[in-house]
Amino acid sequence: MFPIIPANTTTAAVSTNDEGIFGFGWTGSVVSMTNLVSNVGVVATDVTGVGAARTHLAACEYGGDKGIFGFGFTGSYVDETNLVSNVGVVSTDVTGVGTDRLGLDACSYGGTKGIFAYGKTASYLSLSNLVSNAGVVATDVTGVGTVRAFLAACEYGGDKGIFAYGYIGYPLYNMSNLVSNTGVVATDTTGVGQTRYGLAACGYGEDKGIFGYGEQGGYVSMTNLVSNAGVVASDTAGVGTNRYGLEATQYGQDKGIFGYGNPGYVSLTNLVTNAGVVGTDVTGVGTGRYNLAACSFN
Repeated sequence: MFPIIPANTTTAAVSTNDEGIFGFGWTGSVVSMTNLVSNVGVVATDVTGVGAARTHLAACEYGGDKGIFGFGFTGSYVDETNLVSNVGVVSTDVTGVGTDRLGLDACSYGGTKGIFAYGKTASYLSLSNLVSNAGVVATDVTGVGTVRAFLAACEYGGDKGIFAYGYIGYPLYNMSNLVSNTGVVATDTTGVGQTRYGLAACGYGEDKGIFGYGEQGGYVSMTNLVSNAGVVASDTAGVGTNRYGLEATQYGQDKGIFGYGNPGYVSLTNLVTNAGVVGTDVTGVGTGRYNLAACSFN
């Protein structure tokens, strides 16, 4: 049941983001299994995969209570998508729309819609693809901001999004690009925090976000909080195992979880409180892997 939204509030309550799902990834080969996250942050055992096994894909929420996995690498670049129902069931492949690519990321915006952006084919990209509130992916939108891949994205402010960090070689990046509540990507904002790639991000506290972990010539675990106005804060000392290629999602409506990653194909997780505090390592559940994707639903 959805909460009543008083007049003159943001759309933060449109999506309850009560549960989450990690899916796909790399274990030495591409896989498609998924792991559900309960509304108290407990990760379930592997669910048999649906759809083309792949890695370096992205995922986000749409429709207020559903999710979508999209794009990635199966041995070649792809643009197919897989919808996630409001009970966490992943659908078979949907014919792709937009440029085939890997290393992109995605987040929701406008309360019920989503956006995939950036990534890499033979070259690095900044184009984006909007997702309707029915889970339909639109054709390419001309890119805005610095081309790059292996960045991260999350929601903030109840109905907006942010993409940040990334890679096209060294030096690495830490700049960000805000996404309006109508899905318009803004030009680069000067970066904050240590440059890195292969990190993850998710929302917390209903209207804020957090970027964490990654690679910068060595694995790291520091985090950067995002305010409800989209301002990225300076580095917070890392908690948990340094790693990259992990993913993150909301759960419990106002909390987050980082999970999986490399080195060593790990499955451990780190919970994020509704105040943005990252917890110590929780013993992993499911197949250890990295370069997967995650989103919330329900």
